[in-house]
Amino acid sequence: MRKISGKIKRKLRNRKRLKKVSNNRYRISVSKSLNNLFVQIIDDKNKKTLVSASSIEKEIKKNKVKKIEKSSLIGEILAKRAKEKNINNVYFDRGEYKYHGRIKVFAETLRKNGLKF
Repeated sequence: MRKISGKIKRKLRNRKRLKKVSNNRYRISVSKSLNNLFVQIIDDKNKKTLVSASSIEKEIKKNKVKKIEKSSLIGEILAKRAKEKNINNVYFDRGEYKYHGRIKVFAETLRKNGLKF
């Protein structure tokens, strides 16, 4: 038997709990690396990505800002793109990451810009 790491266990546990609670809402999936943040709004029923944003896009990359400020910029961009596609109610899948730092700033920015979760 192969041992499952703590990060993978946490990710699976969070997703399992969120899928029970969410009814007919899209999922915001977050992944981050040391320097970048990648975010998608996913329709789990059709298994398609509806909207995405990341810190490696040209409009964000040209601005030399710190990581936390990048997170808030990405939150504003994703909220704007979601509004264009008439997406209001979502659920936030933080994955294996703690609700802290860049993830927390990103989530709060989404709430300020009108997404409900």
